[in-house]
Amino acid sequence: MKAMVYRGPYKIAVEEKDRPAVEHPNDAIVRVERAAICGSDLHLYHGMMPDTRVGTTFGHEFIGVVDEVGPSVEHLQPGDRVMVPFNVFCGTCYFCAKGLYSNCHNVNPNATAVGGIYGYSHTAGGYDGGQAEYVRVPFADVGPTLIPEWMSDDDALMCTDALPTGYFGAQLGDIGLGDVVVVFGAGPVGLFAARSAWLMGAGRVIVVDQVEERLAMAEQFAFAETVHFKQVKDVVVHLKKITDHLGADVVIDAVGAEADGNRWQHFTSTKLKLQGGSPIALNWAIDAVRKGGTVSVVGAYGPVFSAVKFGDAVNKGLTLRMNQCPVKRQWPRLFEHIRNGHLTPSDIITHRIPLEHVAEGYHLFSSKLDGCIKPVLVPNA
Repeated sequence: MKAMVYRGPYKIAVEEKDRPAVEHPNDAIVRVERAAICGSDLHLYHGMMPDTRVGTTFGHEFIGVVDEVGPSVEHLQPGDRVMVPFNVFCGTCYFCAKGLYSNCHNVNPNATAVGGIYGYSHTAGGYDGGQAEYVRVPFADVGPTLIPEWMSDDDALMCTDALPTGYFGAQLGDIGLGDVVVVFGAGPVGLFAARSAWLMGAGRVIVVDQVEERLAMAEQFAFAETVHFKQVKDVVVHLKKITDHLGADVVIDAVGAEADGNRWQHFTSTKLKLQGGSPIALNWAIDAVRKGGTVSVVGAYGPVFSAVKFGDAVNKGLTLRMNQCPVKRQWPRLFEHIRNGHLTPSDIITHRIPLEHVAEGYHLFSSKLDGCIKPVLVPNA
């Protein structure tokens, strides 16, 4: 099959790779119809996630058609059109029983924290991802779900990570009626977090970023006020001024450890095997939220020492909530929102790229060229 293959930082290509096979009776093989490039994929692309091995195929956002199933699979059959959450999870361990699918204890030998994630290095289990013509899906009776007949492929694709993660970010904020919500980051997750804040009763939503096209999308798609942080002297002071000098009730960090880092961060990731990036957005969130407020963190962070202002969080009496999104737990409510027309997640898709041109897609997305906000890869386009 054809698959995106990692060859080192900033080096990816489409190559011929062995078609995945059923390795366990509970496996399914899915023929990929759509895959997406996620902002967190850029950590891998930039060489800033530890144990990203040469030969790995990225991609944790994908949908497709079941091509083959193992002998123990009961709920799927060849020909089924399925959406696959980015979490690989067993469905039976202590954490899965609590709905914490992103913290599954049985799918990752490094599972001190995160469970399994498709195409996200061996720190997340070493599973090949969906930026390929075929992908192996473990625990096929647990993760994948039939795409509703009324749902489009593009909307289903957004439901595999970006939309549920943004919704989860707003959910973690415990937003009350009329709350002021600030979202750091106007990438896909931030856009969905901002739009979801309204669904949870927010009275005001403000999105902070530095990319004009993303800020425009935040106004158009998420109906949010926007702040270009490079056009104000101090973004925290500015946010305080426009929130009665108190700060926001809820701040959502949808940036994480910034997918693009400086030379020192590259050194710590590639030489010292630490995750690159910095805690700037998280510290801004701690500073910009009011005393007694809530900071929700759904941006991607790795195992790195970061100078986080934890003392300030303590002294302000903040509630900090965070996790990788347990995608499947969000689906029932999100499906209703989509079916009732409350949001159309595919509205944020800006580029459709044949799998053969995946390197160009990563370059466009990484460098924020051509107004690229959310690129979708199409095998056999």
